[in-house]
Amino acid sequence: MKCYSFSVLSALRVCVCVYGIPARLFHTLPERFDMASVSSVLEQAAAAKKASHELSLLSCDARSHILLCTARVLRDRADAVLKANALDLAAAREADMSEGLIDRLMLTPARLEDMASSLEEISRQPDPLGRVVGGSVLASGIHMQQITVPMGVVCVIYEARPNVTIDAFALCIKSGNAAVLKGGSAAKHSCAALSEICKEGLRQAQVTPDAIQYIMATSHEETQTLMRCRESIDLLIPRGSARLIQSVVQHATIPTIETGVGNCHIYLHASYASDEDLERATRILINAKCSRPGVCNACESLLVDEAVAEKALPVLLKALASQQVEVRGCARTQEIAKAKGFSIASADEEDWGREYLDLILSVRVVSGLDEAIAHINRYGTGHSEAILTNDFRAAQSFCARVDAAAVYVNASTRFTDGGCFGMGAEIGISTQKLHARGPMGAFALTTTKYLLIGDGQIR
Repeated sequence: MKCYSFSVLSALRVCVCVYGIPARLFHTLPERFDMASVSSVLEQAAAAKKASHELSLLSCDARSHILLCTARVLRDRADAVLKANALDLAAAREADMSEGLIDRLMLTPARLEDMASSLEEISRQPDPLGRVVGGSVLASGIHMQQITVPMGVVCVIYEARPNVTIDAFALCIKSGNAAVLKGGSAAKHSCAALSEICKEGLRQAQVTPDAIQYIMATSHEETQTLMRCRESIDLLIPRGSARLIQSVVQHATIPTIETGVGNCHIYLHASYASDEDLERATRILINAKCSRPGVCNACESLLVDEAVAEKALPVLLKALASQQVEVRGCARTQEIAKAKGFSIASADEEDWGREYLDLILSVRVVSGLDEAIAHINRYGTGHSEAILTNDFRAAQSFCARVDAAAVYVNASTRFTDGGCFGMGAEIGISTQKLHARGPMGAFALTTTKYLLIGDGQIR
């Protein structure tokens, strides 16, 4: 579907009148297909496109000022945002949403303050625009420079993650892009309140509030419209479940960055076997699995070297049990667990590749480094992987051979985050390899153009 600003219903009437398409075909449209809503989506995208031209001309100081204004408004209206979030939380609990996903949905005074601080941090960062990334004097004598410029309009489709509203807005504005945002129905009140705060920040900075467009409609048809609105939207980023991401990747006609699904592993190497090592491994594992189980950088699978399994597994299983983590293990894991009085479920093929987003962990005993790497490269999602080891060569081999955006040695996978990486926030964590990979800050939302200055040259 092309992105025209006139009514979709009018376009369909033209098809009937001019091209002779039988009117009976309209009966095949879904009953809930709302022409007015689809037209509104197109108009919002077109408004963002127009606003993007204004944003691209703003100085770094002007764009940073927008973010500072928005941080101030967010603090002033924190109570209103918390009231809106309470409505979403009540609906989520009534729908029996998992605790891990409720944690993603939940806003608190501390989390709102973190959002405001993130806006301020991003405002202080260097300008991602106008950077010279290449250049030379051509054989013709023309001086060529390659510089960074905004994408234009960035669309983010996400689920029950209200913080994405602020993160996406901040990084889009910093990089001179307009933002079209579509959150899931589970966070509709929270996201609507936060988007209004962003609009007020733009107004206070005397910049058009059209630079952020929040799509209130939540039907499949509006989402399909966004995914195909090539004339107004330049880049599409899905954030959410594997189902959402794959749907966008498969059906979008706009350039898309695949993000977020995190089947992350921790591998306990044979060299990590002392009591002190196991104490450290326990802290890392509990942090990676339990601190926020509903996020994409949480550990979902533990691999333990056969050489240390009998000593390490009882220690780790005891710690996991204390945190109410359900363990699903291979036959060897079950055997060791049973000998120490633990009863754990059997893991099947599906468990090795699953992103649980909950207090569930798959555990497998492996023969050594090679099998661990092979397992990760087969079942991992290219997000974050970790090895716990005292063997420098094993660490080198793991880092070189594991195919992931972030690879850790002796640390929790929970650090894969734009804030932790010094970006202030992230618009997503790219698990693909083109254009951007890993946490994406403002610089990842730029492209380049060539500037060529001559003195009358002709070819």
